Amino acid sequence: MAEHIIYLLGPYRIPGFQGERNIRVYLPSEGANAEPSPVLFLFDGQNVFHDDPSFSGGWHLHEAVRELADRGLVAPVLVGIDHGGSERLTELSPFPGDGSDGRLDDVLGWLTSEIVPAVRERFPVRRDAAGTAIGGSSMGGLAALYAHFRRPDVLGAALCMSPSLWFAERKIFDVIAAQPVPASSRLYVDAGAQEDDGSVLRDAARLVEHLRGRGYGEANLFFCPDEAGTHSEDAWRRRAPGALQFLFAEAAREQPGGAGAQEGSQQAA
Repeated sequence: MAEHIIYLLGPYRIPGFQGERNIRVYLPSEGANAEPSPVLFLFDGQNVFHDDPSFSGGWHLHEAVRELADRGLVAPVLVGIDHGGSERLTELSPFPGDGSDGRLDDVLGWLTSEIVPAVRERFPVRRDAAGTAIGGSSMGGLAALYAHFRRPDVLGAALCMSPSLWFAERKIFDVIAAQPVPASSRLYVDAGAQEDDGSVLRDAARLVEHLRGRGYGEANLFFCPDEAGTHSEDAWRRRAPGALQFLFAEAAREQPGGAGAQEGSQQAA
């Protein structure tokens, strides 16, 4: 098997936005007989793989995925979606405010109508919501959380690392409270105690408490407070392998016709 082949798709244009961006795809296994894998779409694709495209170091997430595969665990296909540079804040924010026009819905429409179908057509990935996740950190973590509750019919799981829940006066809490619990919903949430004097972690804990009150349990919600964690690529890179293992550990059970995930919540030290 070839080592760490990352496919480059694009460049793509998002209607109504300037510039072009690439899509990077990594498969945990190659070959004509590869079984469809769950797939994780990630915002800020420049940070997902190597150091070079990233501003302050990549997550090397392909190495974490390969390790899962080598251990015989469920490993997702990774799809990194590059941000648009100066328009990043507007792309990733669901709401106007704090210097953003709040056009995540436009990006989400493009993602679900163009990029998800393109990846499903070209690569051996699952096509059900339970096998399709969205993820990111900081504003990307906020965007992933919103995207899951906005389009749970396509994106049935979310990886939310240090999500910027404070954005636009914490409007995301009202949005989630107004939404029904998705039929397929699996969430990983984390934050570091060293981020903004602990406010990022407090917001994350508030989110988890709300979700627990709505029936999320240990099978579909994992909260990872990181006492040493800072708001940095280094912290997200360190926590990412555990996030992947939780998000996709029961993916085989959640395939169409399977038993499905139980509801519940779990906190990790």
